[in-house]
Amino acid sequence: MNKKLIWLLAATAILVVSCSVSKAARGQRNLLSGTWTLNAISYENNTGNFKSVIFNDADDICFEGSQWFFRDNNSTGKYTINNSTLCNGGERFIRWSVVERPESYSSQLQFKFIDEKLKDISGGVGYRLNISNLTAEAMTLKSNVSVDGEPVTIVYQFTKN
Repeated sequence: MNKKLIWLLAATAILVVSCSVSKAARGQRNLLSGTWTLNAISYENNTGNFKSVIFNDADDICFEGSQWFFRDNNSTGKYTINNSTLCNGGERFIRWSVVERPESYSSQLQFKFIDEKLKDISGGVGYRLNISNLTAEAMTLKSNVSVDGEPVTIVYQFTKN
């Protein structure tokens, strides 16, 4: 075989391996696929009453009862917040993926905002939530934040519709 062909085959093999999704991540993507209801948001690892703006979008109370849809065949989705006197309701479109973290034996759900034409509208900024629990019926996501220099964990409890 000529050297160029060998190098081309080697580069293609590396590309395929590096772009593939592991069996565990594929399983989580399949479980995530569908519609979920965000039932509750709570706070761990600190005491006191907390109010927060979630995903730089709306107050935490606005997310309770929101509907989340994940489409696994093209990694798009959306969440819908109900309109109220406290909340600017409507659909927010997202592109999402599952990121494995071998060093901590856990995975994360990451997403960023897109428009209806699937174009990035967040300048590449996105969010990562630790997948604490994921079954066919329920999901718990967690994100670590800092309040006055102290760690706080925001806990998101979902049920599948």
